[in-house]
Amino acid sequence: MSDQNLADWRKLAVKLEAEINKVIVGQESPIRLITTSIFARGHVLLEGDVGVGKTTLLKAFTRAIGGGYQRIEGTIDLMPNDLIYHTYLGEDGKPHVSPGPILMSGSDLSIFFFNEINRARPQVHSLLLRIMAEKTLSAFNKEHHFPHMVVFADRNQVEREETFEIPSAARDRFMMEIPILIPKADQMMKDLVFETKFHNADKLIEEVKPDLIKFNKLNELSETIQENIKASDALKNYALRLWKATKNPGDYGIKLSDIDMNRLIVSGASPRGMSMMMKAARVNAWLNDRTSVTPADIHAVFHETIAHRLVFNPVYEMRRTIIARDLTNGILNAINAP
Repeated sequence: MSDQNLADWRKLAVKLEAEINKVIVGQESPIRLITTSIFARGHVLLEGDVGVGKTTLLKAFTRAIGGGYQRIEGTIDLMPNDLIYHTYLGEDGKPHVSPGPILMSGSDLSIFFFNEINRARPQVHSLLLRIMAEKTLSAFNKEHHFPHMVVFADRNQVEREETFEIPSAARDRFMMEIPILIPKADQMMKDLVFETKFHNADKLIEEVKPDLIKFNKLNELSETIQENIKASDALKNYALRLWKATKNPGDYGIKLSDIDMNRLIVSGASPRGMSMMMKAARVNAWLNDRTSVTPADIHAVFHETIAHRLVFNPVYEMRRTIIARDLTNGILNAINAP
């Protein structure tokens, strides 16, 4: 793929963002991050309250990139097989089997959304993580492949009963955790409540231009971006210092109010995590029409690619969201950029 092709693809990526922003208001930052994850081919955790438009957002992206969209709701009685098939009693009085959400779109599955993943049992998490990692599944005496699938999942972070928190090793499989927040501007909040066009999500999504980007070309494009967007030695050393700071922030003079920095970190970012951070940073550089990664590209994705991977002392886990944000900001402020 030539430099000209990369430039043409970038124009399409910018148009993709514009199409999504046209129907999803006040979410410019999450839309950029989701766009980044799609072109970096990384799975995503979504963080946000009920009713902030996560499903609408993902359906809009699916319409723009093409391919199949599937979704499943996490419940305490959900079993691994529920991802693969449904059983039902037919009109003939006999039991029948039909494909479940993972198999329904076949190899054209583009976006899979697991709503409230922490309501599902660990056995379900295990199967999903294996499919995410291997992009294959054996079922009905056949090997099924999902080469274009990107998984999005959100967690119920309000209710604690009948939930199963995703372990750190599982969170590490997700490239990013992206917050989806209610817009703060009064006019946008009024529009969401009083503009009737926002009340019919399906009709709203129809305003997005369909198949703007070919989902089955994204894997090749992602590889080309990673090969062509360079990182200098100074940038690599900067990323290394950031990585070390996630493991021992106290060594870099980072202090947080009411936090014992010597006890805070159980485990810092993983090698996979830092690799995914750099993949996302390269895509961010490409989206900004740069041929090499700058510190600004790392800053744009640092919190979303690193915070959910950090393992805190259990004493601090209940305050994870605030502490993780303060810590990643503290790391970026403490480590001098080249």
